Amino acid sequence: MPEKQKIIIMPFKKGKRGSLAAGEMREASSAASAERTVDAMATRFAGVAAFEVTVDDENGYFSSPKLLHSRGSIIDLSKDD
Repeated sequence: MPEKQKIIIMPFKKGKRGSLAAGEMREASSAASAERTVDAMATRFAGVAAFEVTVDDENGYFSSPKLLHSRGSIIDLSKDD
């Protein structure tokens, strides 16, 4: 199965001692839709981000996420550590 692009939205909550914890991610249909959703969710979470990933469903491969849009405090999953 060929690789395909997916856009995911991930909210972040404040955890114990002020650390950030990722919430439940959801898929968006487009980058524009993801941006609107991030903006709408921003008041309910410490931060929200939209990431683009390349996915191969056959072997479970996910590329490093690319940050598309964010509001508030997030964990930047696109950093190369």
